Amino acid sequence: MDRLDGPPRLILVTDLDCTLVDHDDPENTHLLRFNALWEAHYRHDSLLVYSTGRSLRSYLSLRKKRPLLTPDIAITSVGSEIVYGGGESMVSDDVWEARLGEMWNRDIVVEETSKFPQLEPQPEKSQEQHKVSFFVGREQALEIMKVLPGILKERGVDVKLVYSNDYAFDVLPRGAGKGGALTYLLEKLEIEGKQPSNILVCGDSGNDAELFNIPQAYGVMVSNSHKELLQWHEENAKDNPNIFLASERCAAGIIEAIQRFNLGSSASPRDFLDTENFHVENLNPAHEVVQFYLFYERWRCGEVEKSDKYLQNIKSLSSPLGIFVHPSGVEKPIHEWIDEMEKLHGDGKEKQFRIWLDAVSSSHVTSDSWLAKFDKHELSEGKVRSCSTRVLLSCQGEKKKLTWMHIHQSWLDDSCSDDQEKWIF
Repeated sequence: MDRLDGPPRLILVTDLDCTLVDHDDPENTHLLRFNALWEAHYRHDSLLVYSTGRSLRSYLSLRKKRPLLTPDIAITSVGSEIVYGGGESMVSDDVWEARLGEMWNRDIVVEETSKFPQLEPQPEKSQEQHKVSFFVGREQALEIMKVLPGILKERGVDVKLVYSNDYAFDVLPRGAGKGGALTYLLEKLEIEGKQPSNILVCGDSGNDAELFNIPQAYGVMVSNSHKELLQWHEENAKDNPNIFLASERCAAGIIEAIQRFNLGSSASPRDFLDTENFHVENLNPAHEVVQFYLFYERWRCGEVEKSDKYLQNIKSLSSPLGIFVHPSGVEKPIHEWIDEMEKLHGDGKEKQFRIWLDAVSSSHVTSDSWLAKFDKHELSEGKVRSCSTRVLLSCQGEKKKLTWMHIHQSWLDDSCSDDQEKWIF
């Protein structure tokens, strides 16, 4: 949360599976739309929070399979763990873990739940220090929920039981849960004097219901929500104008909510890419780089005509003296790389070629120049290659458009490749 100097304009809190991530959409169409929208219009002054029932390990595994952005905060294991940042920079919230440790004893929970043969323990990877998880049918779950808290309370353990998706039964410390974790984070922001202007919570199942109880938050239930969440809404919030059921699935429903509640731009660059004019009138470096790489994706996929006018337009955006540093270390004039784009037109059409940018930030270098930083990911034939990218942009001329002065890229992780011909920009 220290990334922002002031209060966040928006905190977007979303569940992952079947909310942000649509497992029935192998091409990640709407997730990629959300990614472009967030990086172009929100990353610089807002916070992205994932709130998932997955363990931290399971969440990180999902990130390797789907084009998920790096969140500012990840609430995992149904609110029993909070981590800040992503990748190697992730830091756990020790204060939160200590708070959950009060009146909690995992050994006692395991001992007492073992006396209910209806409870089938979930795999070890789903178990955490402050979460004990089972599979069980709905009717059996409701019966156990009537008696288990009292049994544990007699042994000095205060718990919260969460049941979702008609099969997942989680035993948590009393203060845990998605709602409890978010309330804790909002309290931290208030202490720091960084109360957000708006909060949007997004979910699809029973363990998301607590999020919609946050009094100052707007809420969206995506159109594919489970019946237990719809029933909760009918019983608890059907007259609340700040909570609504989207007409769109998953990430598309989240974008729909941003528009409905007037929380900011809902126009994803993937929906409104201007192939004729890339520059943005308000000199937004984040929007500039997102738009450019979306055009590059469409060029590679043959979704724009193979016309020299597009290459000349790109050249007009870059300095004739500009240098591009390939991740391999090879340096060439930017205009020379642009010329080499011609032979790549349409080469990604059958390879499901996609690009997304992550963690876009920009800072002033001088009064009329910016340094944009981001991670760029390319997906082709199921393989992802990633690089850290730095772009120097300058505002030049009477038209006040951004000019690309220098591009420098370096490989991330094990993305190193000798295939330089297919890696342009």
